[in-house]
Amino acid sequence: MTQMKTIEVPDYIKGLIFDCDGTLVDSMPLHMKAWEHAITTAGGIWNYDFIFSKKGMQGNDILDDYNRMFGANLDVESTARIKQEYFHTHCAEIKPIEAVVDVVRRYASRLPMAVASGGSEENVLLSLELTGIKHYFQVIITAGDKDVLPKPSPDIFLEAAKRIHIPPQYCQVFEDGDIGLEAARKAGMLATDIRGY
Repeated sequence: MTQMKTIEVPDYIKGLIFDCDGTLVDSMPLHMKAWEHAITTAGGIWNYDFIFSKKGMQGNDILDDYNRMFGANLDVESTARIKQEYFHTHCAEIKPIEAVVDVVRRYASRLPMAVASGGSEENVLLSLELTGIKHYFQVIITAGDKDVLPKPSPDIFLEAAKRIHIPPQYCQVFEDGDIGLEAARKAGMLATDIRGY
């Protein structure tokens, strides 16, 4: 068995901010299956690479981009609802990403921590509860926070930093998507790509 690589947190960091899907929890395979089911059910053509490239974005924005890119006319609300229903039906497949959850456990009583996700509040809370890690976070921001612009805007990370009372330059963000990493850098935070772990 290979040993898990440890993700480092520099000494100057005072607050930790985590994306959820694909970062804290291994839910991306399920999200992709749910998207495929929803898009094909709605009569669209499935394009894995396009949807995968939108990691970190809100569902309705992904569907708007899909319609523009493929000249489609999928109903955004009903397609998003089909996707949600599939995700919930199969949510037992969700597992924690141990290298990242290790950081959470190591710093649980030492640094304030937040989740900043473009996912729906319902899905994020479900994923965190199923994997037994929800109680570690003082702040959870999701697509349900309508007054916060989604990634790649830095707003969601800046709002998380504000709510845990840590200046942005002392925050470390853990992400698995290019859009989220871009948002973290725009926020002036240390952006950690967890895909290597």
